[in-house]
Amino acid sequence: MKVTIWKNDKESNERAITRFNKKVQSSRKLLEVRAGRYYQKPPTKRYTREAAVMRDYYRSKRERNRFY
Repeated sequence: MKVTIWKNDKESNERAITRFNKKVQSSRKLLEVRAGRYYQKPPTKRYTREAAVMRDYYRSKRERNRFY
């Protein structure tokens, strides 16, 4: 999906560029391009399990501290 804008009649070039940049940021296309810049090995089963355990730990910790 490409990001396009149309410049309004009384809109300055700077404002149109700012609006375009904001639209690019909100579409998250830039993040995808930057992520694909370098090769990243797929995660191993061990790493995925460790990440899930740590994610669960921090979620429960955040939930416990939620009302303090």
